[in-house]
Parts: sequence; C-alpha cells; structure tokens
Amino acid sequence: MADVKKKTIVDFRKMKAEGDKITWLTGYDYLTAKYEERAGVEMILVGDSAGNVMHGYKDTWPVTMDEMISHAKAVRKGAPNTFCVGDMPFMSYQISNEDAIINAGRFIKEADMDAIKLEGYTKSCLERITAINDAGMVVIGHIGLTPQFAAQLGGNKAQGKSLEAAVKLVKAAKDIEAAGASMILVEGVPAITGKAIHDAVSIPVLGIGAGSYMDGQLLIFADMVGYFDDFTPKFVKKYGNVGEVLLKSFQDYCAEVKGGQFPIDGVHAYKIKEEEAKAIEEAIAKEFK
Repeated sequence: MADVKKKTIVDFRKMKAEGDKITWLTGYDYLTAKYEERAGVEMILVGDSAGNVMHGYKDTWPVTMDEMISHAKAVRKGAPNTFCVGDMPFMSYQISNEDAIINAGRFIKEADMDAIKLEGYTKSCLERITAINDAGMVVIGHIGLTPQFAAQLGGNKAQGKSLEAAVKLVKAAKDIEAAGASMILVEGVPAITGKAIHDAVSIPVLGIGAGSYMDGQLLIFADMVGYFDDFTPKFVKKYGNVGEVLLKSFQDYCAEVKGGQFPIDGVHAYKIKEEEAKAIEEAIAKEFK
C-alpha cells in the first residue's frame, strides 16, 4: 500500500460525523505494525495486552512503562503513517496527576505516539484525563470491561448488563467527555448498552466487544489472526490462523534438519568458484593433516 497521510483526531471526528467506520487494531512490534499499516488500518493501539500476548503474563498488571515504551517505539518504526496510541499501564497514572502527565509524556516524547489511553472512570481517573489533556496531549478514555480494574469487577466479565449498570456507564462516558477525552473505548458490553453510550456523547466511540453501533472497532491482533490461543474472548472473529501456519512451519523445519533435507548445498549455501573451493580443500588438508 502506498504511503498515506496519517489521520488526526480531527479526521476521526469527521469520520464519525459522516458515518465512516474507524479501523483499530493492537500492535506491539515492528513487523506487525508494518503489515497493519500496509493493510490500511487507521489506528494502532500499543496495548498493555502486550503483557499477555508478548510477555506471557497472566494479566496486564505486571506491565511496566519501560516495556510499553519499547513496544511503542517498535510500532512507530513499523507504522510511521498511522495514528498510534500508547496504553497507560497499571500504576502509571493512578497515583497522581503529575505521574500521569510524566508517563503520558513519555509516550509522546520517546515513542512518538499520537495519543494515550487510560482505563477507568473514577474521580481520580477523570482528574488524570483532564490533567493530561491540559498538558496538550490527546486522551482516549476506556470504560466497560476494564482489565486493570478486574479485581473490583470480579474478573474479566461483561459489563452494563442491567439497567443500573448501563446507566452508570452512560454517565461515565459523559463525564469522560467533559473531562477532556477526545475518544472513548467501550469494552465488553451488550450492543444496546454500547448504543446508549454512543448516542450520549459527541466524541468518537469505538468498541471492542460492544456491538455494531460504534464509530469504529478494535480487536487484539493476535486474537483475530489465531496467533494467541491461551483464551479467546466471545466477541472475537478469527480472520486467519497464523498459529497453525507457524506450528507447521516449525515442525517441517525440525523434520528436515533431523532428516538431512535442509540445508542443501548449492541451494541454501553461498557459492564460490570451483577453483577456490579446490584450493581451500587442499590448503586445509595440508595445514591440518
């Protein structure tokens, strides 16, 4: 795909107004980001889901800012013309506005991210959104199933399934917009709750497992290509099976090395002139006989 102009938050607002759906995928490394940009993905989230997908952690809580910055730098190199979002990991913003601004700023200064995302809608989370926005950075809120708050939610469970819970999330979305967020990600809610949230605010609302009424959709890339198979959320659609392709390739490689079918001299090895090969053989034989 030819280079395209990177979209901005203004473009995404226009897309919402025109009903043009926004495409969003996670990415954690150079190669994945490169292919996502080639495919025309409009936003890449350098998610703290890297903890599960890239580091093998059982959840996202252990992920550090340094790990996130490393992933974000690699993604930016692979996708220089894509709107990239750094995901604030656990305890990078919860303690104070100052911490939140400093860590959000690291994504911008060190990794050239275009925006940051943070989870939650508590009073302190709203304060952090305002502080980061006031510091000149684009902020994306995140409500519904928020993995960093999973202990309080009783696990990674769908949210907004009752009238009371749905109303609470709609209010949260309105509060997040008022706090200064430029977008909201809604995760793990019924479609009717997703629609209510979408209709309650004027900023773009994107969903991951939140139904079809969103202004755009997000998926974890490793889920949708069949690469991460520790577990698969209900809302994931698989568009490929990279895991099977990799497994077969690795198995075939091992079998060919064991059986002597790889490498084949003259095919998988560097060639030299016949006289040079003969000279090397004679010299080695003489020197080490």
